[in-house]
Amino acid sequence: MATTTTPSIVAEPPAVAEPHRMRRIAIASVIGTTVEWYDLFVFATASALVFNKVFFPSFDPLVGTLLAFGTFASAYLARIVGAALFGHFGDRLGRKSMLLFSLVLMGVATFAIGLLPNYAAIGIWAPILLLSLRVVQGLALGGEWGGAVLMAVEHAPRHQRGLYGSWVQIGVPAGTLLANLVFLLINAVLPAEDMLAWGWRIPFLASILLVLVGGYIRLNVSETPSFAKVKRASEQVKVPFAELMRKSWKTVVLGGVATMSTGSSFNLIVAFGLSYGTQNLGFTRNTMLAIVLLSCAACVALLPFFGWLSDRWGRRPVIVGGILAEALVAFPLFWLMDTKTFAGALAGYLLMMMAFAANYGPIATFLAELFGTRVRYSGLSIAYMLSGVLGSAATPFVTTWLLAATGQGSSVAWYMIGSAVLSAGALMLLVETVRRDLTDAS
Repeated sequence: MATTTTPSIVAEPPAVAEPHRMRRIAIASVIGTTVEWYDLFVFATASALVFNKVFFPSFDPLVGTLLAFGTFASAYLARIVGAALFGHFGDRLGRKSMLLFSLVLMGVATFAIGLLPNYAAIGIWAPILLLSLRVVQGLALGGEWGGAVLMAVEHAPRHQRGLYGSWVQIGVPAGTLLANLVFLLINAVLPAEDMLAWGWRIPFLASILLVLVGGYIRLNVSETPSFAKVKRASEQVKVPFAELMRKSWKTVVLGGVATMSTGSSFNLIVAFGLSYGTQNLGFTRNTMLAIVLLSCAACVALLPFFGWLSDRWGRRPVIVGGILAEALVAFPLFWLMDTKTFAGALAGYLLMMMAFAANYGPIATFLAELFGTRVRYSGLSIAYMLSGVLGSAATPFVTTWLLAATGQGSSVAWYMIGSAVLSAGALMLLVETVRRDLTDAS
């Protein structure tokens, strides 16, 4: 049976933003989320390539990698707290102010990671400080993503909400592309010992430049019409989280599970895939980083297409197609990687990235359309960050353990298939949202 607490379907004003304003809003959303995901995936890439040696050097290589991925996963728990915290103020005070604050918070934490002493210098305090800053990153991202989605979706005309919501999603592959490009360049010009000594710090320190650009652009974007209407009528909920849990907790849980496979599939590529390719298949770090870079570039082009498609076919058909494709591609991904050829590994990555794009492109708009304006920031953010805990956070740890236990990369495919089955089942319990009115406050 379909579960939703969304407002009834009614007529919506034709266009909530002029085309040139929508383009500016879309660009602001892309740049801001790219900065946030760059910061997050710089950490993920460093976890796979260097953190086990820099911050956990006294452990067995496998244990060190697991500890590095465990630190990576800690941010996903913090993201739920950040989603509730920023969601509260985003639903009470507005989308724009929370977006700016979360962007600065993420930038400061990432820059500080680049300044951390290593284990050899301060011992156990090095991983403790790393973990603390990772948690701050998680808090910031918990508030950033939902606000960026709403700035795009609540400004967009109804018939283009899927398209503009998918532009926000570009931040994930674009941020990953930038993170891996920086590491690729550093690997190309620095010897391995310099990379471990100080080169890994460059991507973290460089983040401050992206934050300055993103902050400047977001200062020139107006508040969304949906929230402005609620604010004019003084209809904000006093405690949005309590209201959300009282009326819509089932929708939040189902939305989180429905989105889970996006995190599993993407992190399978950018986190586990890097480690598996370099440590088990004999690929060089530069080769694996190049493969990730090329597949992320393809994803940037594909996401708007699938967002546009969801405006015409509906959200659920496109998302379900992506989830099923992820399950079907799971085994071929590893078969192709196990050929130990660049062409084979790239083909596997591109197949999985295409499936991911179909799933991920429309999901932001779909989640936003599930909730009324007064709790939309909280509902959207918590549902998505819940999916991060269920999918993204567990993936590097579980997949590394599966590989160690079985010795076969293809064993990880079953994990991807299980994640896809759960997501598809949850999605089918939620209703189609493509024609929903986002100006209704309830």
